[in-house]
Amino acid sequence: MKASKKLVKKYLPKIIGLRLNSLFLIKPEKAVFKAYELFSSPRKGQIKPEQEIFLNKAKTTSIEYNSNKIQTYHWKGEGKTVILIHGWDSNTHRWKDLIKDLQKENYNIIAFDAPAHGYSEGKLLNVLMYSKCLNRMLKLYRTEFVIGHSVGAMAIVYNQYLKQSSFVEKLVLLGAPSEMSAIMSDYKRILRLSDKFMRALEAYFKEKFDYNFSEFSIAGFAKNIEKEALIIHDEFDRVASVEAAKAIHKNLKHSRLKITEGAGHSLNKDEIRKEILNFLNQ
Repeated sequence: MKASKKLVKKYLPKIIGLRLNSLFLIKPEKAVFKAYELFSSPRKGQIKPEQEIFLNKAKTTSIEYNSNKIQTYHWKGEGKTVILIHGWDSNTHRWKDLIKDLQKENYNIIAFDAPAHGYSEGKLLNVLMYSKCLNRMLKLYRTEFVIGHSVGAMAIVYNQYLKQSSFVEKLVLLGAPSEMSAIMSDYKRILRLSDKFMRALEAYFKEKFDYNFSEFSIAGFAKNIEKEALIIHDEFDRVASVEAAKAIHKNLKHSRLKITEGAGHSLNKDEIRKEILNFLNQ
């Protein structure tokens, strides 16, 4: 059974890519749209039964966003407000250990499941959408500290690049990718999409979001941000290169960079959570 699952995992992307390349020859617009949908569709991230026990301890509320209900969580505290933004194929439960640490310090904690993740509605997610959703939460809760992981960290930078919130004091960026061009290069490689297909897909992105792949750079957006930031990234992160963290750090005006070894992309370690708390408490 395990062997068959490995084979499926190995060859499925190639099969999908073959079908997309074939469809592109006949109906290029349809093929490009399907490639965009595939890129923006989470494969997992739904709440598991064992995760419900912890999440049910929070006060929950559904907030309307783009005709979808977004699930929010609130662990009340008397201190400053922290908002937590999870990554791709995840949900609010990924913050369980950090939430417990923040509660000990009496922080007021807000978190939410991204569109198409956890208990939130929707089918698609991208950084621009996530950023707008985050903006709604920031305005609603007026949080002083913003912590994000992976694509959640990307959404934070893009959100603050568009308009820096006057009430936000500090940012924490965990395992953040930076360059859309690098992400799409991986997408092309995994699915074995043709050069012509990728040019058409980039044109679709440009028309839809007003960015070419090379123009959408988290490190580039970071240049205009004045907030104090802590960037944490693992040297051997297999999802997002550590070079992304270095580039973001170089461009942020007020940031510190901590590079770990062996914490992986999740960065869920006691010493990392302590580092975050020390940064918030300063």
